[in-house]
Amino acid sequence: MAGKAHTIDNALVESKNGSIIRKLYGRNHIPVRYATLINEFNRNYFNHYLNYHRPCGFAEEYADARGKIKKRYRQWMTPYDKLKSLQSPEQYLKEGITFAQLDAIASSESDNAYAEKMNKAKVDLFKKLKKV
Repeated sequence: MAGKAHTIDNALVESKNGSIIRKLYGRNHIPVRYATLINEFNRNYFNHYLNYHRPCGFAEEYADARGKIKKRYRQWMTPYDKLKSLQSPEQYLKEGITFAQLDAIASSESDNAYAEKMNKAKVDLFKKLKKV
C-alpha cells in the first residue's frame, strides 16, 4: 500500500508542476531555440516566486471511516516557510548557504510586489520570444 500511495503522490506532484508551468507559459509546445531565455527567466524570477512568495498546500493524511487514506490541506505556506518549519532545517541547506541569506531574499519584496515584478519580466520575455 505504501508503494501505491507513493506513486499517487508522485503523480499529484507532477500534475501540480505541470499546472503551474501551463498557467505561466500556456499549453503550446515551446521550441528549443527559446530554452536559454526561458531558463534565464525561471532562474531569475519564477523559481524565486514559487519558493518564497507563492503559498501552496501541504497535505495531512488521515484514515476515513472505511480505513481509506485521505488527504486534507489545512496548512498553507510557501515552500521556504515549510522548510524553515521542519525539525533541524539547517541539515537540508547546501554548504555555505544560511537562513540569514535566504531570509534576506524572502523578505526583500512583498509577495504582491514580487508577483508584479515577475509578470513584467514575463511580458518582456514574451516580447523577446516573438523577436527570436
